[in-house]
Amino acid sequence: MIGKVPELTLRNLGIEVVTLLQAAMARSGSEPQREPTRTAAPKPISSPGRFESRARIAISALLLAPALSGCILGTERPDLNLEIPAAYREGGRSAPDAHLPALDWWRGFRSSELITLMDAAQIYNLDVAVAIAQIVQADAQVGVAGAPLLPSATGTATAEQLRTAAGSAVSGGTVFSRTSSQYNLGLTASYMIDFWGKNRATLYSAEESATAARYNREVVTLTAIVTVANTYFQILAAQDELRVARRNLAAAERILVLIKQQYAGGTASQLEVSQQEALVSTERAAIPPLEVTLRQNIAALAVLVGRAPANFIVNGGRLTQIAVPRVTPGMPSELLYQRPDIRQAEGLLAASNFSVEAARAAFFPQIQLTAQTGVQSAALASLFGPGAWFYTLSAGLTQPLFDGFLLESQLKQAKGVQLQNLQAYRKAVLSAFADVEKALVALTQFTLQERLQTEAVASSRKAFEVSETQLRAGTVNLITVLQTQQTLLTAENTLAQVRLNKLLAAGSLFQALGGGWTPTGELSSLQPQDGTTPPRPTN
Repeated sequence: MIGKVPELTLRNLGIEVVTLLQAAMARSGSEPQREPTRTAAPKPISSPGRFESRARIAISALLLAPALSGCILGTERPDLNLEIPAAYREGGRSAPDAHLPALDWWRGFRSSELITLMDAAQIYNLDVAVAIAQIVQADAQVGVAGAPLLPSATGTATAEQLRTAAGSAVSGGTVFSRTSSQYNLGLTASYMIDFWGKNRATLYSAEESATAARYNREVVTLTAIVTVANTYFQILAAQDELRVARRNLAAAERILVLIKQQYAGGTASQLEVSQQEALVSTERAAIPPLEVTLRQNIAALAVLVGRAPANFIVNGGRLTQIAVPRVTPGMPSELLYQRPDIRQAEGLLAASNFSVEAARAAFFPQIQLTAQTGVQSAALASLFGPGAWFYTLSAGLTQPLFDGFLLESQLKQAKGVQLQNLQAYRKAVLSAFADVEKALVALTQFTLQERLQTEAVASSRKAFEVSETQLRAGTVNLITVLQTQQTLLTAENTLAQVRLNKLLAAGSLFQALGGGWTPTGELSSLQPQDGTTPPRPTN
C-alpha cells in the first residue's frame, strides 16, 4: 500500500513543510540572531488564507504519516506446513477430553509432602527466578524499541565569555583586547516519521520477544515442578530398594545362622557355610550404593526448592502410597495451545517475521523533522527581552544510496533467523506429538508390567518361605534356598524400578501435555488455596 507511493508525493510533502516554515519566519517580525546563509529567498505568500491552507495540508500530512506507517506490517507470514494428526495412536478408547490435566495436576498423586514441595518450587526455584528476570529485560527492550516512535526533546543552556588578544592592525593601528559574553537557552525537538513502518516493526518484534520470554517462564516452571516430582519419586524408589536390601540381608543372615548350626551338628559342609557368608556380604555391599542414590537425590531436591541441602530433610515413604492420576491427552490440535514451548517458538517466529519487515523497510527514505527554539543574548539581563527569541524548523529526507551492501546483508540475516525459527517451530510441534505418544505408551506398558511383576514377587516370596521352612526341616539342600532367595531379591528390586518408571511416565505425560499451564499465561497454584504463601519445606 505505502510501498507504491509515488516520489512526487514525498516531494510535495517536503515543499509544503519548507514553505510553512519559511512563511512562519517571515511573519514572526524578528529574525534569529545568527550568521546569514546563502539559501535562496522563499517565494512570497500571496495571502494569509493561502498560508493557512498550506499549513493545514502540511500538518495533516505529517499527522497522517505515522498512522499510515502500519499499512505494510504483517505481510511476512511464512507457510507453517504442519502435519497435525486427528488423534493419538496411543490415546486409548476413552474420549480424548474426558480427563484433561488439571492445573494443579500434582495433587492427583495424593502426597501431602509432594504438594508442599511443588508449591515451594514454583516460588523459590532459582531457575524460575532467572526466567522472571529475563521477562523484565524483555519488557525493558520493548521500551527501547518503542522510543523511536515518539518525539525526542533536549534542553540546552550555555554561557560563554570570549576575550580577544591585543595586537596591531594591518594599517598600522593598534587593536585593544576585547571581552564579549554570549548566553543561550534553548530547546531542540526532533521526530522521525515512521512512514514505512520500520520502527513500528522493530517494536512489534520486541513485543513478540517479550511474549516469548513469558512462555519461557512457563516452560521453566513446568520443567522445574516435573523435575521435583521425578526426584521425589526417585527418593521413594531408593527408600523402597533400601528396605528390600535390608530385608533380604536379614533373611540371608538368618539362614547363615541356621547353616552354621547344621555345620556344628555335622549336617552341613564348610562349603555351604562359605556360600551363605558370601551371599550375606553381597547383600550388605548392595546397601551403600542405594544410600548414595538416596542422599544425592535429597540434595538435588533441596536445590530445586531453593534450600541448602544441609538444612533440608525429606520424610519420603513408599511408592505404593503414590496414586497415579487418570488423564486423557485431548486432541492433538489442542496441544498447540497447551504446550508453552510451542507458544514460545511461535512467539520467536513472529518476532523474526517483524524483524524481516524492519530490515526491508530500511531500504526506503526516512523523513526527519527537527525544531529548535530558545533565547539568546549577549547580556544575561536581556536574555528574555525583546528580540532574544529565535527558532529553527527543518524537514529532511534521507535515502540510502550505497552502504557497502549493509542493508542487503542485514535483510539476509533477518531472513536466515526467520527460517531458523520456522524450522524450530515445526520441530517443537512434532516433538510435542512424539512426547505425548511416548509418555502414553510408557504409562500403559509400565502399568501392565507392574501388575505382572507384583504377581512374580508374590510367587517368589512364597517359594523362598517354603524353601526356608524345608531347610529347617532338612528336606531341601542349600542350593535351592539360595536360588529362591536370589530370585526374590531380583523380583523385588525389579518391582521397585517398574513402579518408579510408571510414576516417571505419568510425570512425563503431564509435562508433554503442558500440565499446570493455561493459554492465558496463568500459573497454576502459585499461591495455595487459602491465599497464604507456602512455607519452605523443612521436613
